[in-house]
Amino acid sequence: MKRGKWNSRIVWAFVWGTITVCGTQNSWSQTAISSIYNVPMAEYPKVDEQRRALFRLYAPEAYDVKADICGKKYPMTKDNNGMWTVTTDPLVVGFHYYFFIVDGVQVTDPASDCFYGCGRMASGIEVPESPEEAAYYTFNKSIAHGQVRECQYYSEVEGQVRRCFVYTPAEYETSPKSKYPVLYLQHGMGEDERGWHEQGHMANILDGQIASGKCKPMIVVMDYGDCGYIHGTKKGETRDEFGASFGNILLRDIIPFVEKTFRVKTDRDHRAMAGLSWGGHQTFQITLTHLDQFAHIGAFSGAILMAPGQNITDVYGGVFSDADKFNKQVHTLFLGQGTEEGMGCDRMSQSLKEAGINHVYYASPGTHHEWLTWRRCLNEFLPLLFKQ
Repeated sequence: MKRGKWNSRIVWAFVWGTITVCGTQNSWSQTAISSIYNVPMAEYPKVDEQRRALFRLYAPEAYDVKADICGKKYPMTKDNNGMWTVTTDPLVVGFHYYFFIVDGVQVTDPASDCFYGCGRMASGIEVPESPEEAAYYTFNKSIAHGQVRECQYYSEVEGQVRRCFVYTPAEYETSPKSKYPVLYLQHGMGEDERGWHEQGHMANILDGQIASGKCKPMIVVMDYGDCGYIHGTKKGETRDEFGASFGNILLRDIIPFVEKTFRVKTDRDHRAMAGLSWGGHQTFQITLTHLDQFAHIGAFSGAILMAPGQNITDVYGGVFSDADKFNKQVHTLFLGQGTEEGMGCDRMSQSLKEAGINHVYYASPGTHHEWLTWRRCLNEFLPLLFKQ
């Protein structure tokens, strides 16, 4: 139901037609459209055709309220009834985390769904693209849909119960003798295993591509990468230690659980890993040191961390030093980033090209270090997988 609600609203979000946005906040609010992430019966926050957001919070006893969109703070104005409002500057299209700061205390918006991001629960608002641009991650009622299951398993590495989300394609239930390749798909720093399903809309992307024959039917596993806080939160933790525990958990707990629980192909040719931001870095760390287990690799705004003056052929035990060997082992190596974020993936691509390493580089036009970049990267990455 939540997915259906999301997409009916994203289509409606563009039924502005020839409405003229007036100069006053009151008339502006009448022409803006409620956010697709509002809780039931909540009118605000809203987004208008100029990509501005209107936030509203009832806090009659508060003295100072601000809307905080990932660090940019907008002071809100209080009316005689205790309602605080603000109109933002135009925002870039895509998903935005936000909070309210009430008398110095950061809180979520009671009128919005919550998402795990920035190392905490946050509210979310989507500044929509056109229906045509958003079609690939929009629910399509005319095609078959897979399922996203919430699974629990016991981690022998950690000695505790963990949770993952697993996407199975629509045909999984109707083809009981079929086995499927697996993509292990990771979130970024300050997020968790819910990110790709809730903020990334990966199920809609997979459903559409599978239905059209653009990508192979596959199972996708999304687990917590042990990096759901901001680096520096844990005192004394080095950059190399941040999220490093996830590799053992993936190899010793998650993959065995998935292969025992679901009908999957277990050879390396049918196993892929990809991640966004720090999840992309983790992908490099794990796959490039375990090429006996992975043949497909994707990094969306992810980086290979190199010391000053270090050559690409020196990292990870010289895995890129023998191009012929690497190109035979790895069927897919994908790098992607937004054109506006400057993560250095373009420079890494050039270094790999000079080293003779086969790979695909994608630049998402006009996007930053954000979910719209990563949705587009996943959309470009999926058709490359499991062609052998």
